[in-house]
Amino acid sequence: MNFGSVNFGGPRLRALSVLVFLSVLSFAAPSRVSAQFPVPPPDTATPRENAPFDLNGYWVAVVTEDWRYRMVTPEKGDFPGVPANAVGRRVANTWDPAKDEASGNQCKSYGAAAIMRLPERLHISWVDEKTLKVETDAGTQTRVFHFGGVPPLDAAPAWQGYSAASWEAQRPRGFVLPVVAGSGGARPGQEGYLKVITTQLRPGYLRKNGVPYGANATVEEYFDSFKEPNGDAWLIVTTIVTDPQYLDNSYITSSQFKKLPDASGWNPTPCEAK
Repeated sequence: MNFGSVNFGGPRLRALSVLVFLSVLSFAAPSRVSAQFPVPPPDTATPRENAPFDLNGYWVAVVTEDWRYRMVTPEKGDFPGVPANAVGRRVANTWDPAKDEASGNQCKSYGAAAIMRLPERLHISWVDEKTLKVETDAGTQTRVFHFGGVPPLDAAPAWQGYSAASWEAQRPRGFVLPVVAGSGGARPGQEGYLKVITTQLRPGYLRKNGVPYGANATVEEYFDSFKEPNGDAWLIVTTIVTDPQYLDNSYITSSQFKKLPDASGWNPTPCEAK
């Protein structure tokens, strides 16, 4: 896959430069800046209305790295790149897929901490103005992102846990950045990315071969989308798994998805232990 034509920086970096410039001016001369650039009114749009990009539709995973860990099930003990601590390595080396199957735990590698790394298709849609749903055909899983939501205290742990979502690094709708030398001029519209924090997880695997994460693990994700000049839409999901029980450091991955024109190829399948 050729990303040579994709501009990952450009306008976003210019926007960041503008915001840094304005913050310095605000610190130095707040009254002058306030008079010249009045603060826009609060944004009352719903999260769905405020979406900086369109996630609705079908997406397919494009596996460009870690192929042998994602496309096939690695052997027991084969987990380089995962910062497992001594306890995590010991647990991983006891992996027994037949035992998982017999106990009804064949979905342990399909939890929120691992699901976005699988070779799969996604179906993303809005449930309502504050709730986004992500379905996967791998393992037939459903993730629900709650904007402004708070994890219920009495919720039972689940493979997909509870996901609180928010749009980040976003200007209010209709707000126009002032012209600043070197910024490329004023630009109307919105930018931003989706941040998702998932907790209340049922213990599972980071990889199919039994590398564990525990019930107290936190999954922090960043969803960003862009279009190439030819019109292809891409979704980049950066996942940070933090688990003091089984990991020495946070486990960070970046997964790529390309938008599909329709539901062709959508094929929900059950979880497999191996």
